[in-house]
Amino acid sequence: MFEFILVFAVITLSFAAIAIGVITKDKPITGSCGGLANLEKGAPCQICGRTTTGDCDN
Repeated sequence: MFEFILVFAVITLSFAAIAIGVITKDKPITGSCGGLANLEKGAPCQICGRTTTGDCDN
């Protein structure tokens, strides 16, 4: 039972540290490839086909 509590505490602290880091950096989370922000001007996204970084109209 002690191992379960220890693992749960470590995972909880890890998630809390990640959340605090995201909040303090004040940047949106991006994927490993950078998402639409790294597309060349006018190039479509390989996944969804969008060519702009604006919000979806759908």
